[in-house]
Amino acid sequence: MPILDAISDQHKEMTAWRRDLHAHPQTAFEETYASDFIAKRLASWGIQVHRGLAKTGVVGTLPGNRSGRGPVAALGLRADIDALDITEQNDFAHKSQFPGKMHACGHDGHTTMLLGAAKYLAATRNFSGTVHFVFQPAEENEGGGRVMVDEGLFEKFPMDAVFGMHNWPGMAVGRFGARPGPIMAAFDIFEMQITGSGTHAAMPHLGVDPIVAASQVVTALQTIASRNTDPLDQLVLSVTQFHAGDTWNVIPPHATLRGTVRTFRKEVQDATEAAMSRIMRGIGAACGASGTLRYERRCPATQNSPRETDWSMAAADDVVGSANVNRDPQPCMGSEDFAFMLQKRPGCYIWVGNGPSDNGRLLHNPRYDFNDEILPLGASYWARLVEKLLA
Repeated sequence: MPILDAISDQHKEMTAWRRDLHAHPQTAFEETYASDFIAKRLASWGIQVHRGLAKTGVVGTLPGNRSGRGPVAALGLRADIDALDITEQNDFAHKSQFPGKMHACGHDGHTTMLLGAAKYLAATRNFSGTVHFVFQPAEENEGGGRVMVDEGLFEKFPMDAVFGMHNWPGMAVGRFGARPGPIMAAFDIFEMQITGSGTHAAMPHLGVDPIVAASQVVTALQTIASRNTDPLDQLVLSVTQFHAGDTWNVIPPHATLRGTVRTFRKEVQDATEAAMSRIMRGIGAACGASGTLRYERRCPATQNSPRETDWSMAAADDVVGSANVNRDPQPCMGSEDFAFMLQKRPGCYIWVGNGPSDNGRLLHNPRYDFNDEILPLGASYWARLVEKLLA
């Protein structure tokens, strides 16, 4: 594989960075260790550093040394830096030192790959125009990408296109994948409050049992995907929480359902929210109960633009060869708040193979660990993308 020699020479150093970051995980808007780690290295390489967007975000700006102009004048490369609220179950030397926090999604590796590319590009500057290295906090659940956009990311750092990358367990090492159009789903959450009338469990006829009503709602919600949605439109609706009651002999007055909805199209989101409300009201009325629905659209679908996807594929071809680049992978029903950046600028979100997933490398698993073997691959991809687009 034609990994750039200068980046290959950094492999040992990059591995040390990645393991240091893995050992010091922090979650949304509290990623001070990673933020300091990133800023210190960028500054040491002569890259202009800006801090403070979305609290712990870091942006490094680097102009090239060549004249002329490529397809774009300025581009952004984004890596996420946050961890998850998971207790790590690994026992290697670089396991989490912060109880209850863990880099279980590979953001430590994403940060390291972008740092590796930044070090190489700062030393060579074999490009024209400007590259912005965007290190984003709070990707998991809290919408740090949206916050960076709202706080002026693209106004403070003008860019013609923006690119992201995520490791992909189950995809072989030495492979990349991306497609134009939707690649990651929208992420919505919901909460239903079903209200009945509490009573003694031995005398249910004297009250209205919200647990019975809520149980029927859970079952009926599954018909939205199977009977209310076009089979060619992807939809996942999962009830992930059911809370009601505190003891054995009391029928409680309330039951609460919470969960998530994943879709690719706004029209499906709209129809799903309406159907959920209709089902809740109808079943509630049939049981003598009432209900309220809170439906929150947390993150839009991640949509790659065609031209920028072609550019990403060409850079990946240079690193691993076209036979190892999948140009039409199956979209994932997981979500990614890089979508907020892609709503404002064209770009591409690409997957890099992390190797087999049967050894604990599943995302969001307490035994996950990023595969250090792929660090030079990801960094070389970033570097080739810059040198091609800012030629």
